[in-house]
This record gives sequence, structure tokens and C-alpha cells, in this order.
Amino acid sequence: MFSLLRRGPGRLAPQQAHQQTSDGKAVLLDVRETPEWTAGHASGALHLPLSRLTAGASLPAVAQGKPVVVICRSGSRSQQAAKLPAGRGVQATDVTGGMTAWAREGLPVTDGQGGSGGVIA
Repeated sequence: MFSLLRRGPGRLAPQQAHQQTSDGKAVLLDVRETPEWTAGHASGALHLPLSRLTAGASLPAVAQGKPVVVICRSGSRSQQAAKLPAGRGVQATDVTGGMTAWAREGLPVTDGQGGSGGVIA
């Protein structure tokens, strides 16, 4: 399932990321800042801004011991962010195209109140 991860952080298309995280075997970690998260995030994702992750914050408890799939707005920050848990021995990959591609493919996006969300450009 995570063969790319054995070689270090890899990249997944949004559909692949959705499949691998919707069954609970992997955790989707959104590293965007709070206003971006509140506007719209992938349903079921956990939130840990890149600024906190780079400052040494631990992964949320529910992510401990599971592969992590990292997502941001466009895929740039998540590619950087995936290297941090990978450097700590966590299987990590990121989503190509980020939330922009996720939403474009019609995958579920929710806002901070549980309604239908959008992606801040």
C-alpha cells in the first residue's frame, strides 16, 4: 500500500490519498494555517499547521503509529512538511496539487462548522 514511503516521502494523487485515508489505515494531516483550514478542509483530516510542525510539535495522538498523508493548498508546503515526520521515522507522503486538486476532483470538503467548505486561493 505505501511502497513509495519506503524510499522516503512520496506523492499521491488526491483520489489515492482519499482511498488510503478514508479507511483509517492512514491519517490525512492538513498543514495549512487556521484561516485556510476553517474555510475548507478534507473531511476527516487532522489539522497541524506547518509553522507548528517545523517548530517541533508532535503529531496528534490519533496519528501515532499510522502512516501520514500530508496536504496543503497546492502541494508545495505539504511536500516540505512530509519530510518532517519522515525524518522522525513516520511513514509520510503528500498529496500532489493539495486541497485545490482535492476539491477539483470532487472529494469531500467541509468548513469549520461542518458545512460545505471551499479552498482559499
